[in-house]
Amino acid sequence: MTNETWGTVRNELQKTVGQSNFTNWIEPLEFSSLKDGIAVFAVPTSFMGNWVSRNFGDQIKHLLNEAGAAVSRLEFAVASKSVARPASKAQKAAQHAPAVEPTADISVPGAPLDSRFTFESFVVGKPNELAHAAAKRVAEGGPVSFNPLFLYGGVGLGKTHLMHAIAHELRRDRPELNVVYLSAEQFMYRFVQALRERKMMDFKELFRSVDVLMVDDVQFIAGKDSTQEEFFHTFNALVDQNKQIIISADRAPGEIKDLEDRIKSRLQCGLVVDLHPTDYELRLGILQQKVEHYRKQYSGLVLTDGVLEFLAHRISTNVRVLEGALTRLFAFASLVGREITLELAQDCLADILRASDRKITIEEIQRRVSEHYNIRLSEMIGPRRVRIIARPRQVAMFLAKQLTSRSLPEIGRRFGGRDHTTVMHGVKRIEELKQLDSQMAEDLELLRRSLEA
Repeated sequence: MTNETWGTVRNELQKTVGQSNFTNWIEPLEFSSLKDGIAVFAVPTSFMGNWVSRNFGDQIKHLLNEAGAAVSRLEFAVASKSVARPASKAQKAAQHAPAVEPTADISVPGAPLDSRFTFESFVVGKPNELAHAAAKRVAEGGPVSFNPLFLYGGVGLGKTHLMHAIAHELRRDRPELNVVYLSAEQFMYRFVQALRERKMMDFKELFRSVDVLMVDDVQFIAGKDSTQEEFFHTFNALVDQNKQIIISADRAPGEIKDLEDRIKSRLQCGLVVDLHPTDYELRLGILQQKVEHYRKQYSGLVLTDGVLEFLAHRISTNVRVLEGALTRLFAFASLVGREITLELAQDCLADILRASDRKITIEEIQRRVSEHYNIRLSEMIGPRRVRIIARPRQVAMFLAKQLTSRSLPEIGRRFGGRDHTTVMHGVKRIEELKQLDSQMAEDLELLRRSLEA
């Protein structure tokens, strides 16, 4: 085997692994020797050699054999300082970049991406339009305008979909960027592993050399003191370098229990966006998009009028459950050879429909009322008693009494630890105003309908 052979293989690798991967991982390799089927390559660090071996070793060996070199094993040796060429800036960065699977066209370091989760497949409606617009802006990869972007909302509202969509778009349009997407649990696992193996310097440089860091479900590091400490320092290091950070969680930063105050403060310093529970129109749009996909898979199936509208109305809390119900319905109708009618949907999805009976929470009421009256959620449960805040707070208490089964003391606790007599007074006051003030009656009806939709 000659350097010319390795040059041919390098060219093939550049076509298959992408320019970013090639620059970071393949370009620094130098062919040293081939003896007894063992191809030896010089690498700047053992850390880099291990990652290349693990992620690209089989691919390199296959291409070498195709080029005529009889290679049974690869070895990576750290080049001695007297022989090694000075590393380029890109090569120095590559020494600490995270691993990438060889099929990295649809994945980024850290965790694999779901090819279904793109901006094209994301259905935009009023509850998620701000989150979508913010995600699109970040995905453009231009100057950092808000850092971090913090997306939060309940299960199945689209946080992970938007995270994957951002990564897909950056990967496609800005392949030179080092984009890391992973869950908070994976971050914690890597941190613990680095501690155990005494490789903390590798860990620190690995995460602090990225261009875009994306951490999903950050609430999972709450209460993990050492992990929070390292996350805080990683966050600061990247912000200082003007690197983009995107975070998701199931609730707002200030509402994550056992998360350090300094981290809450940092997470709140960028753009915090709530993905609200879906409304009827958005759920119907999601179902209509899925049906277009299923018509190709289940050609010939008849879907009668009213079925999608029924599902959009009845399954309102979780988009994943909604999509799963439609998948089951199409599969069942195909297997039994029947058209998809309202009656079939009720029979086939009886368990899902029972479990999806609408359960309104106090937190959801507080959020909707805060939005309606244009006040902050923190003010809703805070101590201030000025009229512009106290009145919406009383409205939320009234709706919590009307639409949930919670007791007055429990409602009071959810409103900043207030006494149940305060709740009683607020409920009574709104009942009086409802009779006297047509605007109040209209507001209450509008809020009730939106919550029950």
